[in-house]
Amino acid sequence: MKILRTPDKCFVDLEGFPFEPHYTTIYTSDGSELRIHHVDEGPLTGPIVLCMHGEPAWSYIYRKMIPLLTAAGLRVIAPDLPGFGKSDKPANLEDYSYQNQVDWMNAWLLANNLRGMTFFGQDWGGAIGLRMVADHPDRFDRVVVSNTGLLLPPEDASEEEIRAVEALMASSRTPTLIEMGRALQGMTGGSKLLKFATWQKFAWETIDFPVGILMYFGTSHGSRLSNAINLGLHKLGLGKIARSPVVKAYEAPYPDVSYKMGARAMPRCVPLLPGDPSTDAQLKAWSVFEAFEKPFLCAFSDDDPITATQADEFRKRVPGAKAQPHTTISGGGHFVQEKAPEELSKAIIEFIRSTSSR
Repeated sequence: MKILRTPDKCFVDLEGFPFEPHYTTIYTSDGSELRIHHVDEGPLTGPIVLCMHGEPAWSYIYRKMIPLLTAAGLRVIAPDLPGFGKSDKPANLEDYSYQNQVDWMNAWLLANNLRGMTFFGQDWGGAIGLRMVADHPDRFDRVVVSNTGLLLPPEDASEEEIRAVEALMASSRTPTLIEMGRALQGMTGGSKLLKFATWQKFAWETIDFPVGILMYFGTSHGSRLSNAINLGLHKLGLGKIARSPVVKAYEAPYPDVSYKMGARAMPRCVPLLPGDPSTDAQLKAWSVFEAFEKPFLCAFSDDDPITATQADEFRKRVPGAKAQPHTTISGGGHFVQEKAPEELSKAIIEFIRSTSSR
C-alpha cells in the first residue's frame, strides 16, 4: 500500500491548536506501516474521554472542547483517522473502507492499551468508534454520541429510489458544490437516499475536494444568504473565506490533491444500498448495543439534517440509554464541536460525573 505523510511544516501556526502530537505505528493487512496521530491532553490519571472526529475534519475540531474538558479534570485523547489530520494517508481511494478504518483504529486502540474510557464520537467518528466499542466493550465505561449513527442500508427503499441512485452513480456528470449542498440541506424531506448519494458522488469524483470550504460553511454561524455571497466572492478570489483560519487549518493536512483520498472516499463508505459489504458487521455491532447496559447518552443537534433520526434509534434500542439525561443542542449544526463546544462539553462532563459511581 502506498502511504503519504503530510510534512510537519503544514501544521505550523494553526490557530487554537497548540497541542503536542503523539504517534502510534500500526500495520495494515498487507504489512504496510501506518502512523496514526492523536492528541493527549489533561491529567494522565484523569478519566479518559476518547474523542473521534468525522468527515472531513480531524482532531483540530476538538480544539475548543479540549480546554473545557481538561479543566474539569478529564484526560482527552483525540486521534486522527487514517487519511486525515496528522495521520498517514493511504494514497488510493480504494484503500479506504468502513472495515479498514475500524481495523486500523482497533489496532491503534490495542497498541495504546486504553481502558476505562468514555467514548465520544460524531459523524464517522461515531460510526467507526461505535464499532470499536462493540468490538472491545470491556475497555469503555460509557458512551456519548452526537450527530452520528450505526447505519444499515434502509429497508424501506423503493426500487425506484435504488434505480435512481444507481443511475446517478453511473452518470458521467459530477454534481457541483452548489447541487451537493442543496441535496444535504434538503435531507429532512423527500428521498434521502438520492440526496445522500449526491454527496457521495461529489466527494468521490471531485479531484480537488474542497475540505476547507466545506468546513468553513459547515461551521459558520452566517445565514444562507451571507454564505452564498461569501462563496461567490471566493470563486472570484475575493472575500474572507481565503483568509479564514478555519480554511487554513482544515486544508493543512493536504499539501496537494493526492493527500485527499480519505476525505473523498469516506462518504461513499456509508451503507446506502442493499448488499453493502458492511451490513453483517453492522448487524453484529447492533447485537452488542442491544444488550449494552453501560450508560449511553445522546447529545444531538436540533438542526442537523443528516442524522436527524438517529438519536431516537439509540434511545429505543440501547438498554444503557434508558432514563439517561439525553440533551438536544440548539443550533449546533452537524459539526457540533465547532458551533456548540460549551454545551457539548458540559453534557459530557456532567454525564461522566453522574455515572462515575455506577
